[in-house]
Amino acid sequence: MISARMSRPVRVLLLTSSVVVSALATACGTQKVSVSKSQPGLYRGAVIFNQRCSGCHTLSYAATNGSAANVRTKEPNNGPNFNIRCERPMSRVVYAIENGGFSGAIMPPNVVVAQDAIDVANFVATYAGRQAPPIPGVAPCTTKPVGTLPAVTAATATTTAKKAAVTPSAAKPPQKKATAARTAKQTQGRTPVATP
Repeated sequence: MISARMSRPVRVLLLTSSVVVSALATACGTQKVSVSKSQPGLYRGAVIFNQRCSGCHTLSYAATNGSAANVRTKEPNNGPNFNIRCERPMSRVVYAIENGGFSGAIMPPNVVVAQDAIDVANFVATYAGRQAPPIPGVAPCTTKPVGTLPAVTAATATTTAKKAAVTPSAAKPPQKKATAARTAKQTQGRTPVATP
């Protein structure tokens, strides 16, 4: 409550600042994901991007604004602005998700995994770079193919499972075999000692 003993300029300043603060507070978070729900994979990728990547990356289609607007005020965790940065093909985005970006310094690796990572990668590859300014001699991002990830077929999965299977003879580490051979050589010619 504003005291009656306050001077008029102070009251005006306090009222004005409270109106500005409340206007800013109501404006925060009003931007929404602008990907159609009729594209469930892309929409899901946009929602996950909004939840997991919004603190560091900007992409208007996911309603995120985490990149630095000014290079002089940039923080180490400000990631690329995907409104202007093209990220195609999709395999490039998956690589960045799995490895913590391209430097591996700030972004945590595997920030999303499995189908979530594929949905986010598809979303970023589809919508990144759409607001990039035209550069003479450089193809716009929208003309580059989004790409796809190779599908894991049943034959590939079976081959991978066979390679991963460990046979009983391969289960013994090589050091144990060498130690057993050395022990056998050392005990040759010795008389076994009977234990009571």
